[in-house]
Amino acid sequence: MTDQPILRTRRLVLRPFALSDASAVQRMAGVAAVADTTLSIPHPYEDGVAEAWIATHGPAYRRGENVVFAITDRDGVLVGAINLRLVAEDHRGELGYWVGVPFWGRGYATEAVQAVIGYGFTTLELNRLEARHLSRNPASGRVMQKAGMHHEGHQRQHVRKNGRFEDLEYYGILRTDRRLPDSPPAAT
Repeated sequence: MTDQPILRTRRLVLRPFALSDASAVQRMAGVAAVADTTLSIPHPYEDGVAEAWIATHGPAYRRGENVVFAITDRDGVLVGAINLRLVAEDHRGELGYWVGVPFWGRGYATEAVQAVIGYGFTTLELNRLEARHLSRNPASGRVMQKAGMHHEGHQRQHVRKNGRFEDLEYYGILRTDRRLPDSPPAAT
C-alpha cells in the first residue's frame, strides 16, 4: 500500500495520526467515560501509551492490516479516532472508533463511520464491514444504524472489561447493501 489517504467530509478531515497528537489522544481517550465504553482503551491512560499506539499505525497500514484515522474538525482540532482492521483474505474490515466527550452528540462519529465505509467499499474494494459495541453503550449502536449497518447479533458476556463480563452487539454492512458512489470519498 502507498501512503495513507486523507478523507474529507462536510465537517471533518480524517487523516493519519502524527506523534504530535499523542498528548491530545491521552487526554481525550483517557477520560473514564470514553475508556469505559470501548473494548480496548485502557484507564488510566499511562504516559507513553499514545505514542506507542501511534507508532504502530504506519507499519500496520503498509502491511495492509489496519487503517487508523485521526478524526479532526476542519480547523484541525482532534475529535477522536476511527480504525478499520482489515482481513484481506475475506475482503472484510472491522470498524472501531471513539470520540472525545466534548464532541459527543454532534454526529461526528456517524460522519466518520460513513466516510470510512465509503473508503472501505470503494477504494479498498471490501465486501463486508462489521463493528461491535458494548450493549450498555447504545449510542454506539445508533451511530452504526445511522451509517446503514444492520444489527446482526447479540453475544452474552462475550468479553471481560474492568473485571466484569460484558454483552456485545454486532453490526454489519455488505457492499451490496448500499449504492456505491461513482467516485471514492474525497481523498488526498
